[in-house]
Amino acid sequence: MAKQSTSFTTREDALGERQWKLIDAEGRSLGRVATQVAGLLRGKGKPTFAPHTDCGDFVIVLNASKVRLTGKKAENKILYRHTGFAGGIRATPAGKMRAEKPEKLMRDAVAGMLPHNRLSRRLITKLKVYPAGDHPHEAQGAETVPAQD
Repeated sequence: MAKQSTSFTTREDALGERQWKLIDAEGRSLGRVATQVAGLLRGKGKPTFAPHTDCGDFVIVLNASKVRLTGKKAENKILYRHTGFAGGIRATPAGKMRAEKPEKLMRDAVAGMLPHNRLSRRLITKLKVYPAGDHPHEAQGAETVPAQD
């Protein structure tokens, strides 16, 4: 009987094939952009995907301030954070967060779609979010990813 073995992607293998991806979020729904970004960060579309390995790409998200919130989410969706002190819960409507800190709105949406473990804290560092259409990563030669909507 022939011996079978399963090969896994190692960290060294994954580091060599990382790419930079560019996504324009203008006019697109927040959740749809976030799911596409989360998949790229994890590397789910690659044949060498392993759930325990960081084998994803770097992702640049442009025009985060122009992302679309469907329905009445701009007024009704409340985003919470805690200061760390007793009674320090803070609530902000999603529309106000989009106007003041669109990078945080996008980053929190993507982080919520990643697994909640040590690996995801390393994955989220590969996400670069900018509120406007320009970014300082021209030298990386980012490949534009078409919308999946």
